[in-house]
Amino acid sequence: MIEPRLGLPWWHPAALIATGFGLGLLPLMPGSWGSLAALPCAWAIRSLGGTAALAAAAAFAFAIGCWTSEKIARAGGQPDPGFIVIDEVAAQWLVLLAAPLDWRAYAAAFVLFRIFDIAKPWPVRLVERRVAGGLGIMLDDIVAALYALALLLIGEGVFGV
Repeated sequence: MIEPRLGLPWWHPAALIATGFGLGLLPLMPGSWGSLAALPCAWAIRSLGGTAALAAAAAFAFAIGCWTSEKIARAGGQPDPGFIVIDEVAAQWLVLLAAPLDWRAYAAAFVLFRIFDIAKPWPVRLVERRVAGGLGIMLDDIVAALYALALLLIGEGVFGV
């Protein structure tokens, strides 16, 4: 396995945040690890502060993710390093806004988001290719999350979950 090129020390705040405190450095499927770690965090945030707190956390993760992703991408000389997972965290939290506090809904939200994040249907791929820097790293996952969010809401309406 090739060592990820962070471009900054692993303990730098931007590196810690962008990699999800090192989760993005785990071998195989860094995006899935980041999305999976987002689930219990979202559950805790929502249990303690409600949906508004989770929405605020997702917005904060997006904003700080733009900064940390930009910093890491520039320092490492890579446009969108796979070990950056703050984008998955912010996007997964966005999808979870529509999910009730039920493990089945969280599992569905996880699976739906991963499908759209990996498949990158239009315009996800377009955003990934056209929007550069930290904003681009974050934004393509947010667009993928919108697909997952829509399907989750449809599923909840159709199946009454």
